[in-house]
Amino acid sequence: MTYQVRSLHADEWPRAKALRLAALQDPVAAIAFMETYESAVARPDSFWRERAERSAEGASGAQQIIAQGPDGEWVGTVTVLIEKPGTTDWAGAPVERLQGHLVGVFMRPGHRGIGLTEVLFDAGLEWAWAQGAERVRLLVHADNARALRAYRKAGFAETGVTMTLGGAPDDLELELAVERPESDR
Repeated sequence: MTYQVRSLHADEWPRAKALRLAALQDPVAAIAFMETYESAVARPDSFWRERAERSAEGASGAQQIIAQGPDGEWVGTVTVLIEKPGTTDWAGAPVERLQGHLVGVFMRPGHRGIGLTEVLFDAGLEWAWAQGAERVRLLVHADNARALRAYRKAGFAETGVTMTLGGAPDDLELELAVERPESDR
């Protein structure tokens, strides 16, 4: 099967919304995402339009990458946020250097385990390196075994940092275990 992996376009917000809502119905959504299906589905279309505009191709500071199946269905996504030194990240932790932060990782069940997540990550990493990121990280709940396996397979390793996002220190920080290409420095 042939998949297309590319950046989101701002006018595709309805499809981005539908994919996010599908992600929030996944069995591990409660520990994988920082919102519920109920809160997301209640948001107005203006929220989804603005969200797509902030992370669409050519946007500054964030980039949403989507995977489209051979039949045109959107089957996966990852968003890369650029975090600048001297600021705090969305969880309130200080940012010490320019870094990419992968969030909103989702792959529809019928497309998991075929290497497509790594292709999404490669596209997100390429964008982060082009923005000057010194490292790329992500957070994952310690009980999300499926995601941990996928992230490790893609080359991410635990940093030893844990975050308290849901009342207990149960989110692990992982960063890319290999350095970015010399040509990108």
